[in-house]
Amino acid sequence: MNLRELYAAALATNGAAAGYYNRNAGLDTPEGRVNVRIPLPGADVMDVRLWQEEEVLAAVRPYVDHAPELRHVSQRPRFQVQSFIDGRLLDGFAPRGTAVPGHVLDDVVTLLAQLTAVPPGKLPAPPDDWPGPGDSTGFGRRLSALTRRIHADHLAEYGEVFAAFGFPADPLAGTEERWAALTPRPFALLHADLHRKNMIVSAGATWFLDWELALWGDPVYELAIHLHKMDYPEAQREALVERWLRALPADCTAGWRRDVPAYLRHERLKSAVVDTVRYSKQLAAHGTDPAFGAFLVSRLAGKVNAARRYWGVVPDVTTEDIRAGLRRGPTHGSA
Repeated sequence: MNLRELYAAALATNGAAAGYYNRNAGLDTPEGRVNVRIPLPGADVMDVRLWQEEEVLAAVRPYVDHAPELRHVSQRPRFQVQSFIDGRLLDGFAPRGTAVPGHVLDDVVTLLAQLTAVPPGKLPAPPDDWPGPGDSTGFGRRLSALTRRIHADHLAEYGEVFAAFGFPADPLAGTEERWAALTPRPFALLHADLHRKNMIVSAGATWFLDWELALWGDPVYELAIHLHKMDYPEAQREALVERWLRALPADCTAGWRRDVPAYLRHERLKSAVVDTVRYSKQLAAHGTDPAFGAFLVSRLAGKVNAARRYWGVVPDVTTEDIRAGLRRGPTHGSA
């Protein structure tokens, strides 16, 4: 099967897994099974993007034990061919909020330590205006600048939905003061999207997928966003942090206890903004399964309520409040 045939077969594959930015299809070739990864056209960019994923995979290959191997990159049409990781998706047997196998904690920390060892000279150069090494404050400002832009860009269409959910006029009020107080730390390569749907357990090891959101930045942000997206039970959360503190260089973890809450606050506020838009569109999509729709509504209620606590808005919204609020949006949500 040549590359053109491989691409066509991937497009035609039923049941291919899709995230927000890419579609993945596992296909058999004479050389073995591969994963064909195709960008989704017109995807809403809701995350800071720094590099092309293939640049990151090539750079980490000598330093990271459990990342997919890049086999081929095509620019026209745009797609990648990666090694296929045969195993079980962590989310499939240990969904968010539940305990993970103990080795997963060790595997995550090993990865984070390995990322701090990737020399910056082996990575593509970041943009000229990217914060310099140790500028944790500038890094935090880059994160919230995108969140503000997403909110502003969708305010005309989703303003009534935001209002119904209790969003203040400035959902990130107070963020700047928290960024200004961040501890300066040396920068490192960050995966920046370590969650259960991006981890495959195979033969007792954890493989880490989807590197398109990798960043050059503050290692404490990596810890914070991982804790946010994994939602570990408290005991495992504490165990993960203890392992992380032992494994990473001390200057990469300095001030973590004070600064993790600042990053967590931003990620929870960002989730409320971004997922109000994303989930509204998913709920309105033709053929959305009612059970999946109910799951999305419940998840969105949790995200909105987490943000409302920072805004000092009580009481919590209910799933019925979410359904009613979404009906004020441009998709007239079929929630």
